[in-house]
Amino acid sequence: MNVNETPIQVLIADSQFLITESLKFILQSEGRFNVNKVVTEKSELIKALKTENISLLILDHLMIDISGISELKEIKISFPHLKMLVISNSISKADLHELNSAGINDIILKTADKEELIEAIDSTLKGKKYYSNELLDLLFEVNEKKSPIEGIGQLTISEIEIVRLISDGLTTKEIASRKFISFHTVITHRKNIFRKLGVTSISELIMYSIKAGWIDTIEYHI
Repeated sequence: MNVNETPIQVLIADSQFLITESLKFILQSEGRFNVNKVVTEKSELIKALKTENISLLILDHLMIDISGISELKEIKISFPHLKMLVISNSISKADLHELNSAGINDIILKTADKEELIEAIDSTLKGKKYYSNELLDLLFEVNEKKSPIEGIGQLTISEIEIVRLISDGLTTKEIASRKFISFHTVITHRKNIFRKLGVTSISELIMYSIKAGWIDTIEYHI
């Protein structure tokens, strides 16, 4: 970076410590980025966006207490000049469809290497679309005008783990402790799981899980 250039102000929103520390290290070592702040809750995120001169937001909406992609869209509308890069452990076809419908077109997986991360950031800052290679096949399927209902029932690996913990009888607090995530993040996961599967109760969730083969029928006699 030229000594006269102003560093690009970056805000990271994610509750996974190793992820945020890695992102900070990579971006700071580039020289042209300044990680202004790392936030783990929605309230902190909104406050930072209102009070700080943030150019780029890197976030995993599933790792903070954002209730859904509709809230991401609201943030995008409220801060029209903000560039947003979504990072995630895994994204289903349904999630990708929702993100695209919300106008969020820069998405990478946390398996990305440094090269891909920087490439994604540069594309995002230039207003270009960017997707991890693993997401391109899903994107093509979404763009073939298939009904978004086809994505129902496709949970991420993390969501399936939470389904199993719920089925084991663990409370929201216990699940948060077991997975080293916040209480609010578990609530968000639960909402997303119930929405994707179209269930309204724990018993319906367990029945769905048995049919899907996520849990052992021997353990549950319903």
